[in-house]
Amino acid sequence: MFTIKEDANGFYVGEQDHKEAEIHYVPKGNHTIIVDHTIVSDSLRGQGVGQALVKRVVEFAREKGIKIKPLCPFAKSQFDRHQDYSDVLLK
Repeated sequence: MFTIKEDANGFYVGEQDHKEAEIHYVPKGNHTIIVDHTIVSDSLRGQGVGQALVKRVVEFAREKGIKIKPLCPFAKSQFDRHQDYSDVLLK
């Protein structure tokens, strides 16, 4: 099992100085974040870590009342698969 921790502009698994997986975003104005990359180490691949990181950033956006623009191809694919994320997708 893995624990997702919050960072200044994202969420990660591992330690602050040794992240094994990370989703990063850039704030754009007061109501939007741009997810620009998701990285999962080889040791964690296939365990749903990437999906869990996208889900966590979606929960974060809901908590803050903001929208997400997924530029990262992995995050975009998750938004395409999960119609329930459409409420936070920047259209």
